[in-house]
Amino acid sequence: MSNPLGGSSVAVSALGFGAASIGNLYRAVSPEQAAATVEAAWQTGVRYFDTAPHYGLGLSEQRLGRFLATRPREEYAISSKVGRILVDDPDGEGDDMANGFAVPATRRRVWDYSAVGVRRSIEESLARLGLDRLDIVLMHDPEESPEPERALREAYPVLDGLRREGVVGAIGVGSKDPATLARFAVETDVDALMVAGRYTLLEQPALDDILPACTARGISVLNVGVFNSGLLAVEWPDETRPYEYGTAPADILARAQGIATACRRHGVTLPQAALAFAAAHPAVASVVVGAGKPEHVHRSAEWFALPTPPASLWSELVAEGLLRPDAPLPA
Repeated sequence: MSNPLGGSSVAVSALGFGAASIGNLYRAVSPEQAAATVEAAWQTGVRYFDTAPHYGLGLSEQRLGRFLATRPREEYAISSKVGRILVDDPDGEGDDMANGFAVPATRRRVWDYSAVGVRRSIEESLARLGLDRLDIVLMHDPEESPEPERALREAYPVLDGLRREGVVGAIGVGSKDPATLARFAVETDVDALMVAGRYTLLEQPALDDILPACTARGISVLNVGVFNSGLLAVEWPDETRPYEYGTAPADILARAQGIATACRRHGVTLPQAALAFAAAHPAVASVVVGAGKPEHVHRSAEWFALPTPPASLWSELVAEGLLRPDAPLPA
């Protein structure tokens, strides 16, 4: 199943693969395991793959590109990102775990949202991927840049030009910051927003401004972080599960457990409900789930393919104050 992305000619699969983990996010993944993981995604029907230079200092792009080189180019869509240029750092010592990746620190990231930087980033991503084009280019976390306005003032016009020239198929921005996402939705003509952790079964702040703007302007949403870093990826969330890459506060954990309890009453697992909800908003074109092991890919695909949870579950969550009443529900 393919869903069109905004007004572009690009289409994405309803379930997408996030390639941060095969860039050694938090732990080393062997080349063989990385290849098997992407193969598993392909076998389950995934045809949209997302990566970035940031992920493993280019390792994610390299590994993803090696696999996709074995598949027909017209059968999949791929996105990568701009904003962080990778530069060689021969004097770099140790690893990159300060940024979350178990790779040697032989490169470093430099923020660059200039016109020259955007073009350079795309060229270098294509070289690492071994491809001649990117279907989707996303501005990556512009609010974290020392000069966030440059993304709007310089990077966006360049990407818009490349889209008009047909060099890239679709453009957008990826962020976890609601204000940044809402601003790009209103002030630019992007095709897509990659919404990170802001529209999940646990929390729905994207309903305030982002999703209404996307609906009004025909912008598609690539919904990522839908398990809130792992808290919703198990049947029963406890204090050992991460939330926003850290420890879940007591109130957040209690809310997650309340949702899990309701799911149990209705014969549904928490991850199944989380995926179904994340895909239900009409603006969402793809739910993108990361994985570093083949079995994790298969598990997510199986959850995603399960029948829609009963309407009674959503009604109970709304009645208990565990889900916003204005959220579109799976049907």
